[in-house]
Amino acid sequence: MATNDRQAREARARLRTYQARQEVHARSVRRRRRDNVVAVIALVAVLALATAAQLLYFGGGPGSPEAEPSATPAPTATPQPVPSADLAADRTWVAALTLNDTTLSVELDGAAAPQAVSSTISLARSGFYDGLACHRLTTEGIFVLQCGDPNGDGTGGPGYSYGPIENAPEDGVYPAGTLAMARQPGAAESQGSQFFIVYEDTTLPADAAGGYTVIGRVTDGLDALRTEITDFGTADEVPDGAPVRPVTITSFVVE
Repeated sequence: MATNDRQAREARARLRTYQARQEVHARSVRRRRRDNVVAVIALVAVLALATAAQLLYFGGGPGSPEAEPSATPAPTATPQPVPSADLAADRTWVAALTLNDTTLSVELDGAAAPQAVSSTISLARSGFYDGLACHRLTTEGIFVLQCGDPNGDGTGGPGYSYGPIENAPEDGVYPAGTLAMARQPGAAESQGSQFFIVYEDTTLPADAAGGYTVIGRVTDGLDALRTEITDFGTADEVPDGAPVRPVTITSFVVE
C-alpha cells in the first residue's frame, strides 16, 4: 500500500512538473508572437515614415529635398501685394545669379511661368535676394541647392505667397540646371521667394497640389557650382542639410 501511495505522489508530481513546463512553453510562445507583432508594426511604421519623407521631401523645400527644397510659410496677417504677372511680359529674361564668387548665367521663362517669373524679377530688382543664404543642400536621390529664405532656415518668405503652379514637368523629371520654386507640401498657393537649383538630373514626385513651378534654367556656370559648392556636401554629412561650404547670394541681376 505504501508503495502505491508513493507511486501516486510521484505521478502527481510528474504531472504538475509537466503542466508547469507546458505553461512556461505556452507563455514563451505567446511572448514570441507578441514580439513578432510589435516588430512587424514597427517595420511598417518605419517604411511609412520613409515613404512620407520622400513624398514630402520638398515640403520643406522645392519644393521643398519644403527633394519637397524648407517650405515657404503662409502669408502673415498683413501680407504684401503679389507682383503682377504682367511684369514677366511673356518673354525670356536673362539674369546673372552670383553665389559666393560663382556666377551662374540664367534664363527666366516669362511666357511659361508668368506669375513666378514676375515675382522673381520684382524681388531681384528690389535687392531682396542680396546677402541671403542658400540654406539647404540635398545629395542623395534628389540633387538641389535651395536659396532665397530671409530667415535662413526654410521658414521665411517675401511677405506674400502666390500660385498657381506653373510649367511643372508632367513626368516629374527636373534636368540639371533647372530653376524652380519651393513651396509647402500640397499647397499650390504657398510659393514665395524660395527657389532651388537642380545641379544633377532629379525626379521629384508630385503631391496633391502637383509638381514644382519651373521658372528657368542655368545656361552657364553649373560645373562651377558643383566644384565650388555642391561637391563639398553638407555640414553634417547627411543627405539633406546645410551646405558644408556656406553659400550666400552675392547678387541677382535681371535684364
